[in-house]
Amino acid sequence: MRTVTLKVTGMTCAACSARIEKVLNKMDGVEATVNLAMEKATVQYDPNKYTIADIEAKIEKLGYGVATEKVTLDIEGMTCAACATRIEKGLNRMEGVTSATVNLATNSAVVEYKEGVTSVEDILEKIKKLGYKGQIRNEEQDDAGRKEERLKQKQRQLVISIILSLPLLYTMLAHMPFDIGLPMPHLLMNPWFQLLLATPVQFYIGGPFYVGAYRALRNKSANMDVLVALGTSAAYFYSLYEAFRTLGNPEYMPRLYFETSAVLITLVLVGKYFEALAKGRTTEAISKLLSLQAKEATVIRNGEEIKVPLEEVVIGDTIVVKPGEKIESVKTLWRTFFRFTTGVVNH
Repeated sequence: MRTVTLKVTGMTCAACSARIEKVLNKMDGVEATVNLAMEKATVQYDPNKYTIADIEAKIEKLGYGVATEKVTLDIEGMTCAACATRIEKGLNRMEGVTSATVNLATNSAVVEYKEGVTSVEDILEKIKKLGYKGQIRNEEQDDAGRKEERLKQKQRQLVISIILSLPLLYTMLAHMPFDIGLPMPHLLMNPWFQLLLATPVQFYIGGPFYVGAYRALRNKSANMDVLVALGTSAAYFYSLYEAFRTLGNPEYMPRLYFETSAVLITLVLVGKYFEALAKGRTTEAISKLLSLQAKEATVIRNGEEIKVPLEEVVIGDTIVVKPGEKIESVKTLWRTFFRFTTGVVNH
């Protein structure tokens, strides 16, 4: 059995993660656990029956995606185009690497890979085996920055939706069973003006609901996107039909529900925005906890104590933990010995 951790995109609620987990667990010889907060799926599978591509295809068929990470590496030791070609071919053959491009002029490589299937350490080790030396470029974009940009995009869409929906919400006052004394501009009651306001909300702002509904129905299931798309579409298209009935019949009083579709989408977006905020804070808190682990380890090699990055600790290394230091959280070591220089360890 082999275990991989895949970063899944497109999950918006617990039902999404439950659906992915349920479908993957139905595959013969597969055990899967999906974490919504971390947006990751841990999958244990039999490599004789399935490949990573099979699992990814299953997730994508459900309407979700498997994210890739991109890293820029500085490479030392390349002297000609043949060196760059050799590294590029070697990296592209690695399982989990979707693309690798090596630039001889800048002595760098841009590698796109699937986190959980392979890692930056595996890529650096491959480059080392090819006879070169690689290291991560310092100006690598932080994943937190990308998440912040996605959150700002959600915020912008919400603001646009609110601005377009408020005039339609105001028209609901005309349908109150009693007079509240507020003026009602004739323009706001014009069906074509309401159509102009509601259409961007319905198809631009609400476009992702239609995409999500299509994916869900294609997989013979239903989710919140189906409900939102169905409910708002009914209100929108019935109102559109009523608007067309006014053509050639100015005396006809149409029954319009454009405000219903626009306000519903806006309210759902408000919920999704706050959900994204909460999920982002949860992920940030978990990441901060993970960042507390040691970044370096003191090991004994050739009779000397040296500090090495945590990723370079290998099976058989003797690790030295001194008073007050963190005990390294490393991959499973079959033979690891801890030597304390004093009899007291500070907790």
